[in-house]
Amino acid sequence: MTMASTALPARAAAFAFASFAFAYFFSALVRGVTATLAPSFSGELGLTAADLGLLAGAYFGGFALMQLPLGSALDRFGPRRVLLAFLSVAVLGCIAFASARHFATLTLARALIGVGVSACLMAPMTAFRRHFDPVLQLRANSWMLMTGAFGMVAGTLPVQWLLPLIGWRGLFWLVAALIVLAMVAIRAFVPPDNAAAPPAIVPGPSGAGGYAEVWKHPTFVRFLPMGFFQYGGMIAVQSLWAGPWLVQVCGWSAREAASGLFVINLAMLFAFFGWGIVVPRLYARGWTAQSLITRGAPLGLLALLLAIVLGERATAWAWALYCVGCTFVTLSQPAIGQAFPTTLAGRALSAFNLVVFAGIFAVQWGLGVAIDTFVAMGWPVVSAYRAAMALLATCGAVSYLWFLWHDDAPAAAAKPAARA
Repeated sequence: MTMASTALPARAAAFAFASFAFAYFFSALVRGVTATLAPSFSGELGLTAADLGLLAGAYFGGFALMQLPLGSALDRFGPRRVLLAFLSVAVLGCIAFASARHFATLTLARALIGVGVSACLMAPMTAFRRHFDPVLQLRANSWMLMTGAFGMVAGTLPVQWLLPLIGWRGLFWLVAALIVLAMVAIRAFVPPDNAAAPPAIVPGPSGAGGYAEVWKHPTFVRFLPMGFFQYGGMIAVQSLWAGPWLVQVCGWSAREAASGLFVINLAMLFAFFGWGIVVPRLYARGWTAQSLITRGAPLGLLALLLAIVLGERATAWAWALYCVGCTFVTLSQPAIGQAFPTTLAGRALSAFNLVVFAGIFAVQWGLGVAIDTFVAMGWPVVSAYRAAMALLATCGAVSYLWFLWHDDAPAAAAKPAARA
């Protein structure tokens, strides 16, 4: 992998990238494994749909809670030091989850895991923003997301195969041990932060630590609702609700649902791999993240509408189509990073990640509450799921109209001056 404006040789850069990716793999695995384990949790603990949504969403709640302090820490202390500290919390969270015996303690432990892995993507993205040119940032970011898709794939059939051998509690003990191994790799292969620290950050009149400047930036404002409902909605479905849909709407067994989730996440893996190859070529031809999202974001919405119409016939292929269509929106993350100077990159990326993960939490829990409400009103389960997804589609469509209505072209044109 080639890097721009960095003292790291190519071999050292590759090892650093691999170390970051190894940690992010487990972040994605524990994020998405709830969909595979949903039948086990429901059977053992008697969880309702709302309970299941809260348990899954607790990860994203803890994750979102840390994003603003995380951004300040990344800009002040550097990605390596911050990531190692946060991963220590993730190890404790996995141990607590494996040892928990009640729903409340499971939920709190899952929130702690979310806190601990909350730097697994933002720390690498901050490092890439410091050392990569804009095109290579997009490639590296896409391939980090591809690594996350690997983690999501590992959380489906492989986890299903492991369950009879070690159980879901043994799984989390194993994840805790492997996160420790990831920490060793980061310590060994990622350069110390003071080796490439950006200039000192001095809070300006726009607000403490620069967050006021982030929140009012035209590019941030333009992407905000889409990040919440479309980006967040995609991960909410991928990491939880695709599984219950396959079981309760399509009538699949737990093993069949795990196979379906494997297909969905494999499709995401190839999509992100493709983005890493294609995006630099598209940028060379004058395309931008904004123009690609304008043309591609409706594909995810149309796929969601198709799944709603098909109902029980919307099996894994339909949700794979939906998730792949939504990958256009993931281009917003590097676009946000590039819209800000280096000294604000960590906070800008973390603030947007806060929006995305707050959206995941809200959508995961909200869909569960909506499904339970419609069922309590006497609706059939299939109709309840379709109605809940229709609410998500409506919110996604409104966020896309917001994106079209707000123009950040003047800010994009001024961006080089902002970086000088």
